[in-house]
Amino acid sequence: MYASIKSFASSFFVTGDPLIYGADVSIALTSIAILFVLFYFKKWGWLWREWLTTVDHKKIGIMYLIASLLMLFRGGVDALLMRTQLALPNVHFLQADHYNEVFTTHGTIMILFMAMPMMFGLFNMVVPLQIGARDVAYPFLNSVSFWLFLFGAMLFNISFVIGGSPDAGWLSYPPLSELSGSSGVGENFYIWGIQISGIGSLATGINFIVTILKMRAPGMKFMKMPMFTWSVFSSSIIIIFAFPILTVTLALLFIDRYMGGHLFTMDGGGFPMMYINLIWMWGHPEVYIVVLPAFGIFSEIVATFSRKRIFGYKSMVFALMSISILSFFTWVHHFFTMGSGADVNVAFAIATMAIGIPTGAKVFNWLFTMFRGRIRLEQPMMWTLAFIPCFVVGGATGVMLAVAPADYQYHNSYFLIAHFHQVLIGGVVFGYLAGIYYWWPKLFGFKLNERLGKYAFWLWNIGFYVCFMPQYALGFMGMTRRVYTYGWDMGWGPLNLVSTIGAFLMGIGFVFQVWQILYSVKYGERDKTGDPWNARTLEWSIPSPPPMYNFAVVPVVDERDPFWEEKERRNFAPAEPVPVAKLEPIHMPRNSGIPFIFAACWFVAGFGFVFGWNWMAFTGLAGVGISLLVRSFTYDTDYYVPLEEVIETEKAAGRAV
Repeated sequence: MYASIKSFASSFFVTGDPLIYGADVSIALTSIAILFVLFYFKKWGWLWREWLTTVDHKKIGIMYLIASLLMLFRGGVDALLMRTQLALPNVHFLQADHYNEVFTTHGTIMILFMAMPMMFGLFNMVVPLQIGARDVAYPFLNSVSFWLFLFGAMLFNISFVIGGSPDAGWLSYPPLSELSGSSGVGENFYIWGIQISGIGSLATGINFIVTILKMRAPGMKFMKMPMFTWSVFSSSIIIIFAFPILTVTLALLFIDRYMGGHLFTMDGGGFPMMYINLIWMWGHPEVYIVVLPAFGIFSEIVATFSRKRIFGYKSMVFALMSISILSFFTWVHHFFTMGSGADVNVAFAIATMAIGIPTGAKVFNWLFTMFRGRIRLEQPMMWTLAFIPCFVVGGATGVMLAVAPADYQYHNSYFLIAHFHQVLIGGVVFGYLAGIYYWWPKLFGFKLNERLGKYAFWLWNIGFYVCFMPQYALGFMGMTRRVYTYGWDMGWGPLNLVSTIGAFLMGIGFVFQVWQILYSVKYGERDKTGDPWNARTLEWSIPSPPPMYNFAVVPVVDERDPFWEEKERRNFAPAEPVPVAKLEPIHMPRNSGIPFIFAACWFVAGFGFVFGWNWMAFTGLAGVGISLLVRSFTYDTDYYVPLEEVIETEKAAGRAV
């Protein structure tokens, strides 16, 4: 009995590495601390009522934001582990198999479990407020989306200490991801963590398309929508066409692993390049899914802090929608070396260069918006200005990679590593950080500390260039990606050491941001106006933080920047009192615990499929079905906020009625 338990535990838990034991201890201590706080302060009821069952888009956005920052920490630690391993030649800080696991989880977490939820957090926090809506189109589905993401992320992350992490790269190419290359359960964690999370992502795309199409304030025609809302709309269009490809691709891979299929195994008549085509048919549009909202963020910030309308609004809209279409015609540039032939390579090279035109045009829009503007260098604007040169370099190196003959030299080298980090950090992460700094006062009612923010800004930016500029040179010197270690004779040591120093500077910058948030919770400048930046769009016309119903009276829009035009008309005078006659009971969705339970059942099902425990997998799927059935027969799904409560809430926010 003891021997069988010991044998099971040794295969179930990851052992043999001090770093893993350290993770075990940290997970245990963190869990104990959370449970202690909840029990000691008797917060279980509050947690369930206010957060676990909420359908309020603002609270869901905050939970997305918290989860994404935790994933940024996890993915960042993976990055520092890799850079420590590569800092000098012949280092054995990580074993080879552990290194493969670390770079696989780093890429997967940063794209799917950090960038995506940070993006969805901003969607939720901003879009309904910008378009004058009281919630998203499908509040219940919005809650389902979040919990599916979170439980999918949890399933993927526990592979670090249970079963073993995936080690076939962040896109899990076969044959490395087949049973012949990865016989453990790590790839199953990869498949089911992403599948469960991906269902939530697809649902979010559908939700925000419908929200933008159907929930806009009266008078807000398409060409009067804010640029961030346009960017969310274009990103959501890509989501609903790209994510089904990912779902099908991973399902086919799971058939190979779980049912003995040979869809991607050559010795069984399959074709691994078909997997690579499918995964990049999702993978390259995914890059634009995460970067387009950043473009919308920069457009809002540049207009606000230049005190000017965005230059070339129509061209910006055209650029966003063009990118959403062209993004599906560039995937082959990831494997020009496949041998498809010159005609195929030329077609995709031209498409790749063509998508650079609308992308580059937006940079000129932002520059012309700033031209002769009264620019204020607040924290959001600093991140925006840092983005522009960074993204220009990333775009230029992307065009270099689009030249098919030259790509034979750059392919799979550290030049490519530097390029996509230049775009994804300099574009996506800088963009989302700018958005967080910009909308933070709206969601939380206080600004983040300026001094600590500037320390974080300069550490991030200096560290970024110190880390990734040497990697372009390393690529030209012949260093390929996925290298575990190298010899002194290669001459790569000095530049790798510099790159590692830059990575740690960025890590210190993140620590300053955490400190900045914690410090600002108590000492941050409070926003008593609802409009701390003198901004232009509707979300700044209501108190900070917004009431649960957002707008006591749904606004009527007749201009492109409605709040700015209203302030101009009133010459910055206080808003007129809202007559009580205009106020009425407000229809709102009721909280529900079904989304949390539904997603937890998916977690159980996924965990069962990971280990091949069919009894657990089908029990979880039964729970999924029961949750859907219960929802189908739930009729008490909404309620009205009484007029008296609306009046009291508005008075408490300092708005006369």
